[in-house]
Amino acid sequence: MKTIKGPAIFLAQFVGEEAPFSCLEDIASWAAELGFKGIQIPSWESRLFDLETAAESLGYCDDLKGMLAERNIEITELSTHLQGQLVAVHPAYDQMFDGFAAPEVQGKPAARQAWAVDQLLLAAKASQNLRLSAHASFPGALAWPYLYPWPQRPAGLVEAAFDELAKRWLPILNAFDNAGVDIGFEIHPGEDLHDGVTFEMFLERVNNHPRCNILFDPSHLILQQLDYLGFMDTYKDRIKLTHIKDAEFNPTAKQGVYGGYQSWVDRAGRFRSLGDGQVDFNGIFSKLAASDFDGWAVLEWECCLKHPEDGAREGAIFIQDHIIRVTDKAFDDFADAGTDDQTNRNILGLS
Repeated sequence: MKTIKGPAIFLAQFVGEEAPFSCLEDIASWAAELGFKGIQIPSWESRLFDLETAAESLGYCDDLKGMLAERNIEITELSTHLQGQLVAVHPAYDQMFDGFAAPEVQGKPAARQAWAVDQLLLAAKASQNLRLSAHASFPGALAWPYLYPWPQRPAGLVEAAFDELAKRWLPILNAFDNAGVDIGFEIHPGEDLHDGVTFEMFLERVNNHPRCNILFDPSHLILQQLDYLGFMDTYKDRIKLTHIKDAEFNPTAKQGVYGGYQSWVDRAGRFRSLGDGQVDFNGIFSKLAASDFDGWAVLEWECCLKHPEDGAREGAIFIQDHIIRVTDKAFDDFADAGTDDQTNRNILGLS
């Protein structure tokens, strides 16, 4: 068993124009003051990080790590959630996802996809230069608009979408393999990989690639009414990253999983700050400890009610209190009779 590393925090929801959220030095100091030991960096945030330079320069990466070490902070992983989303975009979402891309490729789907793939290849090299072992991303989606089978889906439509998704990702997974870095795809509604079945459909098509893994976030599973603890048992060998995020699901006579097009505040399923929702974190941290999880417990703050700074402050304490320092001995060692093979045979009447 292993003691989980943490607490850490995903910075994407906190970056802004005002101090201390406008540069990496200040936001790292802020995180350290709250008790965080690690940060997950959104690679698209130029105010914090230069992905291209990190891919090309060991010196840049070493300087970055040194600056963070002075603040008692480590980089847990880089994230390419936005770029990964653009590896596969259904035309229905072209305009809504265009803002994730560099200005020069917006409105040009083919160029946008090529740019996204290049961003992932840079992220593999940058992760290697930073001596990271895992990376967070989204897979994108081609089949998502056809989630509900009405009208009836044409035969082979979903299979064709997953075939294409795997074709696009396989060279990226190979690049991450060359860099010695796992990709953890966040299992998330809106992505073609949104539950265990769809992850397996993709995994089969990338030939069970060793770098194709999971970023486990229970909030997205509880809103789908999945058995998220059972999910951890099923995929424990593929879970390489976590987002520690809370949620609640309170169905009514009027709405359920789909939410009735309501705002987050008015949905049956809502993201909440840690401790304010329904996720069984005692169970989650117990399973992470028992399964030799070698990663970080990373807070992702997304709450429809609470201020983000309060969510971060409370979240650091929450995670620290839930991390299990694993035991190095059995609780009943005091009663060990010190038997040997011959004694065991005697006890069994086999002597």
